[in-house]
Amino acid sequence: MIGKTQWAIPEGYIPEESTGPEPEMTSHGSVCILNTNDEDATVEITVFFTDREPVGPYERTIPAERTEHIRFNDLEDPEPIPTGEDFASVIESDVPVVCQHTRLDSRQAENALLSTIAHPGDS
Repeated sequence: MIGKTQWAIPEGYIPEESTGPEPEMTSHGSVCILNTNDEDATVEITVFFTDREPVGPYERTIPAERTEHIRFNDLEDPEPIPTGEDFASVIESDVPVVCQHTRLDSRQAENALLSTIAHPGDS
């Protein structure tokens, strides 16, 4: 099996402004989760902040042998992730998955894109 059951993304930020057509160019942070297993992955995301208690878990199911890009902007339950505020996240899955972090900053016409593999846990 490919992947781990725990991942950490220490960098998180959703810019408050965007330039360009929505939703494609809306500034966002996201986690891409790859599930190569032959069973669905139940994933929980917990979000950590610099000045308050963590929020979560945000729950998602990643179907077997599929990938899903989850925008932090779209997470709403238990509460929306605030824009313009630093955060970090921990992703936990009941089966091994692979996680990658991406952020699109479109506050100006010259867009910036950041992408990196998340840090795998010891699981």
